[in-house]
Amino acid sequence: MYEKTYPDKRFNITLDFLKTHAAPPQTVLDLGVENPFSKIMTSQGYQVENTKGEDLDLDYKIVETYDTKLTTAFEIFEHLLSPMQVLQHIKSDYLFASVPLKLWFASAYRSKTDPWDRHYHEFEDWQFDWLLEKAGWEILDRKKFSNPVKKIGIRPILRHFTPRYYLVHCQKKS
Repeated sequence: MYEKTYPDKRFNITLDFLKTHAAPPQTVLDLGVENPFSKIMTSQGYQVENTKGEDLDLDYKIVETYDTKLTTAFEIFEHLLSPMQVLQHIKSDYLFASVPLKLWFASAYRSKTDPWDRHYHEFEDWQFDWLLEKAGWEILDRKKFSNPVKKIGIRPILRHFTPRYYLVHCQKKS
């Protein structure tokens, strides 16, 4: 059972998973701009450097300019048209990534107010595994988990027991 330290259950689960495999202190490249979870990692003893908001579909080689042993990409790859390019160019030895899983009872997320905040991919676990394998990563550990919402309805009830997120720990193949 996770201890509720942060307001979002997925932050607790993700932090526990990260600490299990890569305890702080560690220097981390976190794909995406600074966000609530990168601040949590910093508060827990990780030295975090974020990318600067580049369009990683077009400027994917930017990840080659960072020299860290560990890269994190928590809920980033679903926003990219071609996550393969970024995955192939990460220089780190280890990758921690999470993606939202495709749900049979909900369509892919698309913000009505922010044209950049949308999911081009919502993966099934096997699809993300295959993408990682083809990009040169070996999965060392994985975890699926739900993240219930406090709303009323059929879909909120289904979210209590249907896994919504998929989290992986990977090592770059030699």
